[in-house]
Order: sequence, then C-alpha cells, then structure tokens
Amino acid sequence: MKYRAILLFGAPGAGKGTQGKILGQIPNFVHFSSGDAFRGLRVDSPLGKVFVEYAAKGQLVPDEPTIELWKQSVHGLIGNGRFNPDADLLVLDGIPRNPNQVRIMEDLIEVKAIFNLFCPVLDKLVVRLQRRALKENRLDDANVEVIRQRLETYRRETRAVLDCYPEQIIHQVDSTQEPLLVLLDILKTLSRLPKPAISDGGTTFHEHPARAVIS
Repeated sequence: MKYRAILLFGAPGAGKGTQGKILGQIPNFVHFSSGDAFRGLRVDSPLGKVFVEYAAKGQLVPDEPTIELWKQSVHGLIGNGRFNPDADLLVLDGIPRNPNQVRIMEDLIEVKAIFNLFCPVLDKLVVRLQRRALKENRLDDANVEVIRQRLETYRRETRAVLDCYPEQIIHQVDSTQEPLLVLLDILKTLSRLPKPAISDGGTTFHEHPARAVIS
C-alpha cells in the first residue's frame, strides 16, 4: 500500500517545520519531520550516532538509515493510532532529500502535491537558522560554517528532488512572507486536491482530507 503524502520542500530555514507542525494539527493530516525524528533519537543509539556524525558537518545522513528511520516512525504512528493510511495524508518534511531517496520511496508513497518554500535571499536563511539554534539548541544549526555547508548540501544534493516529480504537482510558495500567509497559500492548494475514496462496509464515499474527522 502506498501512503498518500504531500511534501514540504525547501532549503534549511525555509519554514518547513513551522508549516508542517501547523498542518499536523488539522484532522487527517499527519506531520512527519525527518530532522525531528533523528534529533529525537538517543545520541548513544546506532542511528543517533550516525545523525550526530553527519549533522555536525552539515551533511545529509546516508539514505539507508534515513529511510529505515522513516519506515519505523510511520509504522509506530500506525501502531499507536495516530496515522490511518486509509483516511490520512502524510505531511513529509525533510524526506525524500535526494533523487535516490525519491526512487526508493516510489513504491511507498503517492505524492499528491509538493510545496516548494523558496527564499531567494540566502542571508535570510542564515539568520533564521542562527535564531533557531539559539532557541532550540540545535546541533545542526550550531555555527555559520555548518549552516553554509547545509545550504550548499541542499543546493548540490536536495534541490534535484524537484526534477523527479511532474511540474503540475509542484507549487511555489514564497517563504519570505509571514508564516500565516505561507500557510494560506498552502491551504488554498490543498483545498483543491482530489478527494480520497474511503471504504466503509462495502460502500465507497468521498471525503476531503481537511474535512474528514476520525472518530
């Protein structure tokens, strides 16, 4: 079974996490942040050690542990009842991060829309990341050198993800706007997504993911 998903895409500091957390509060939207999942690991665990090693250098965690952590996290969400694949839409933040991850996940997710949160001014992203580092004590935003390496890694490896998907599902959103305006741009597009078919005792009916409520 493929999980229905939307992707929040953009450079570090573009606001993916902010928008993902908000969308995750809407019924039938389930937010998954790859970065949060890694940061939530024990630093002395095998995956935690891998994350610390790469994050300290501003590099991406290799594909295999990244996808494995994603699978474990999604299975956990299903197991504790927070994600119902038949009715819910995954809001993916920080995954897939390169074309190879796109290929690996082709049989795992059905991408309905991609929101590219673009920021044309690099220095704004640097300032955002520095502010976030102070507020959240985040290792991967620790200093300007690491920040610039993360932005270069995005330019060199991650941006090519957009080339892997059809243009008609990619929506450009100016991330320099106030967060509320970014959210409004995203919600306008989500409101136009085709409604999923939900089976109920042999009867199929259609419901919009933003309006369906699990009881």
